[in-house]
Amino acid sequence: MSNTKARSKTTKAKKDSHKKTSAQTALEQTLQYEKQIYDLEQLLDIAKSFCQNIDFTNLLESIVYVCMAQMHVLGTEIFVRDLISNEVLKLETSKDNFEKPLEIPISSDIATILLQQAKPVTLDELERDIKDSEYLDVIRQLNPTLIIPLIQKNHLNGILVLQERIAIEDDTTYTDYEKDQMMSIASLASVAINNAVLLETASTDMMTHLKIKYYFFNMLTEAIDNAFLQNQNLSILMFDIDFFKKFNDTYGHECGDFVLINVADLIRKNLRETDMACRYGGEEFTVLLNDTGKEDAMLVAERIRSAIDEHDFHYNGQHLHVTISVGVTVFDAEKNLVKSPNELVNQADQGLYLSKNNGRNMVTYFEPKK
Repeated sequence: MSNTKARSKTTKAKKDSHKKTSAQTALEQTLQYEKQIYDLEQLLDIAKSFCQNIDFTNLLESIVYVCMAQMHVLGTEIFVRDLISNEVLKLETSKDNFEKPLEIPISSDIATILLQQAKPVTLDELERDIKDSEYLDVIRQLNPTLIIPLIQKNHLNGILVLQERIAIEDDTTYTDYEKDQMMSIASLASVAINNAVLLETASTDMMTHLKIKYYFFNMLTEAIDNAFLQNQNLSILMFDIDFFKKFNDTYGHECGDFVLINVADLIRKNLRETDMACRYGGEEFTVLLNDTGKEDAMLVAERIRSAIDEHDFHYNGQHLHVTISVGVTVFDAEKNLVKSPNELVNQADQGLYLSKNNGRNMVTYFEPKK
């Protein structure tokens, strides 16, 4: 009798244990499915965020923040194919001052391996596959914990580098599930980058790397609307290279291109990130200064004029002296409420005309009629 009771208790205990195990398994599966559903919803939100960011710089910034938040890393860097040469992957996101720009050729072993494997790898894994490569040092400088290829239509158009990871229960490794999640994010990022690059290329003058005239007018229309609604000023500067024809006639058109490229670079270096420079046509340039009144606009214009006047344009052993004439105007809802973007640009052009008529190499502010 006692043996029967003992067997009965043992059987009951096994049944109870089995029920607990089944319930625990069901709970774990439920939690796992809930996490997967949550992660899919996150991917949808990420896709929407990337699609809404058509500006190249803003998109890269968005990708950086998404990766940091999703993978709990302290930093993310992105290499993207150079817009002009298309032959190298350039580091586009870092704010660190490296001795020279960090670049990885498309033809390098690193790029080839990442494209072939098409999956996230650690630095150790990459070093095992590539014994000798000078470009491994480029990756090492970023202290990576995970390296993810950005692949679009069987082409490597970028590399994501996840940096130091915040320890979760003293474990900084990535699970297979997290790596799959990063590849999903990388796929979305790759498509978005490709679209942004297409827009960037279509809206950029390939010689000077400044925006083209038509893109400038689109942005100016939006900027005027915003300035009106927020009761702010915005300024337009128009530049023209003095006696530009003499550089072409004396030294050839390659010299003229050299002057244009260097003038554009000097203009760009003297602007804020929120400003926009454009190659308006030929040897003319325009600049849009958001939230900027007359005094500051004149200071910026004079700074650019002075930088070009003092710069040594050294071309084929010749030291060229280049100067510019400048016109400035300011949108003001009370004092200068223009009817169209063209009208505002024409005002800056009239200021430029006055500078050229009064001796060149100077800045003139256009005074709207009251």
